[in-house]
Amino acid sequence: MADELELLRGADPVPPHGSRFGDGPLDREAERRLERLLRERPSGRPTRRMLPVPGRPRLPVPGRSRLAWGLAATAVVAALAVTLVLSGPSTTPAVAAPRPLVVQTGSTPVPLDRLADRAEQAAADGSPRLRKGTHVLSWSMGMSDDKPPVTLPEERIVRWRADGSHTELVVATDPRHPGRPVLSDEGGEPRLVDDGHVLSDRTYPPSWSDAPPQSPPPDDPARLRAYLTEAQYTDAPLTTSELLDAVAVLLDHWTLGARETATLARLLAGAEGLRPAGQVTDRLGRRGQAYVHDGSGVRHMLILDPVTGAVLGLETTFTTAEPEYGVKKGDVMSYSAWTR
Repeated sequence: MADELELLRGADPVPPHGSRFGDGPLDREAERRLERLLRERPSGRPTRRMLPVPGRPRLPVPGRSRLAWGLAATAVVAALAVTLVLSGPSTTPAVAAPRPLVVQTGSTPVPLDRLADRAEQAAADGSPRLRKGTHVLSWSMGMSDDKPPVTLPEERIVRWRADGSHTELVVATDPRHPGRPVLSDEGGEPRLVDDGHVLSDRTYPPSWSDAPPQSPPPDDPARLRAYLTEAQYTDAPLTTSELLDAVAVLLDHWTLGARETATLARLLAGAEGLRPAGQVTDRLGRRGQAYVHDGSGVRHMLILDPVTGAVLGLETTFTTAEPEYGVKKGDVMSYSAWTR
């Protein structure tokens, strides 16, 4: 018992000898340690989903395996979702998983360092400027070991105010099939809802955290890498897959300005194994340049604006089948599309 108590005392983000009261705000190091506790299981493996933290935008799931539900809960979710899909008329396309993006045949891949040069040229006048908040559309797969996987499409808009408070609007929508019902897990009860149905509309009190990803990203590649590493709550150097995960976390908090976009493009140009693939059209109809990286069982496809270097989207697909969860090779695990 003594060993367990010592472990708990060591994990306490606000120890009794700390500089702040137990019911006061956490300092930067305490905030990082608390996030680590929330994001890790006892085995040290990352959890499938993070709970929302009051006073800040919803945090994405680490590892880019941003599934709509944990595996234990998805058995019920998937069973009900499939029943709803099969029993409702003309609803299958609205909740079906998106197909992987396809690189245009014969298109010329643009090396990342050349695109970084373009981004730096586009950033010469300094506009547009960095803005805290995000507008992202996402498709995330929920899996079960006894039912087919289902996909939850959402649109999220986060806007920050001058007083440090912010609003978060989340709606259920799939722009590929406007007007058709989509699947929602609002309130933990999966069901079909109308396109554009408001899942949540919240206002959070002021928050002025100075820890990444809440603090503004730097406009220097080396410092940006350190920033993204800290945003992932690790001290170890990020692999390319982890770096792409961290980019998604960054874009779920910030709408980058021209200078920050150029810095990110330059950082990505040095990422090992991130190779140009050619031109694609993303799920919002925008043309971009695709860059792919194969990791452990998954492939990341990063889509960048061919002129400004801005990140348009990030797709994660399975490169190996997972029969126990009904997942086939090439299935889309998650996709995010960011807009201004």
